[in-house]
Amino acid sequence: MDPGRCVGEISAILGAGTGRASLAPAPPARAGRAARGAVVDALAPARFACTVHRRALVTLQVKRFKDVHPDLPRVLKGIATAEDADIACRHGVEVVYVSNHGGRQLERGRGSVAVLPEVVKAVGDRARTWIDGDFVRGSDVVKGIALGAEVVGLGRIACIGLAAAGEAGLVCVLELLEEEVRGCLGLLGVTRFDELAASYLRAETPVTSPSVVSAFPLLDLDTDLSWP
Repeated sequence: MDPGRCVGEISAILGAGTGRASLAPAPPARAGRAARGAVVDALAPARFACTVHRRALVTLQVKRFKDVHPDLPRVLKGIATAEDADIACRHGVEVVYVSNHGGRQLERGRGSVAVLPEVVKAVGDRARTWIDGDFVRGSDVVKGIALGAEVVGLGRIACIGLAAAGEAGLVCVLELLEEEVRGCLGLLGVTRFDELAASYLRAETPVTSPSVVSAFPLLDLDTDLSWP
């Protein structure tokens, strides 16, 4: 997280309802080393508060939800490390949801699929493991299940279908996904998800540069689609 943004979030939290929320001033453009050091020191408490705030989320909020709603399962989304998955399980979370929120929170973080194996290993049989994060093809769903996820969440591809043709477009997207999943399972020689395993996968060099539509390498976005 950007330190300045973190300061703003923490200041807003600490000053909520008091009118005392404030930001640390930025140094002058020509400030020397001492001034820059002073700003770093000013940001240090905010960084510490941000860390404590996020660590306390599982401890405090999960317990509060459990006390208020003892019969509801707790799904904790945003898990991106084995350590956090272990903490979540130790606090009684029923579902560990692996997600980097589309890369919008920490753009240099690893993708969901990259961290899934270590999270699955850390969770074991203590909780269920779900995942989302740029799953747009039926083969993507199969990969997520093969790596240990019980549920694969889909978002962007469903929105594309809705934007293209409303309800009919969404139905078409889901039918295409089902067809791709069935075809992928058949080509792997399995008939059920529980027959999948990580041994069906191996890392390869991408054939296209990563992008929003890189899962569709035959899609020609340079074609002129304008009306005559």
